[in-house]
Amino acid sequence: MSHPNTNIAAACCTLEITGAEQDRLVTLFKAIGNPTRFEIIKFLVTHPGCITGHIVNHLPIAQATVSQHLKVLKNAGLISGEIEGTSTCYQLNEDMIVWFRSVIGEIF
Repeated sequence: MSHPNTNIAAACCTLEITGAEQDRLVTLFKAIGNPTRFEIIKFLVTHPGCITGHIVNHLPIAQATVSQHLKVLKNAGLISGEIEGTSTCYQLNEDMIVWFRSVIGEIF
């Protein structure tokens, strides 16, 4: 990015995140940036392995809306869901959480 101000101080360090890794991080931020999806993540931290109905009962929104939010979180890789009979059991994707923490640690 070009800046018209030429009095910018020299960079103090490097931040080596580009391409697919940067896209992955931005997708995660977008997914958890929604208040309802963040609430779902918080619920899954304290209620691992819960079914969709538990999440629906926790939130003041319709099941169809919860399902849409779960889909975004799943597509971002933050959660996984296993079908158990007629229900889906959701939990955090630990591999993604470990990756997210490591990248955030490098940035901040």
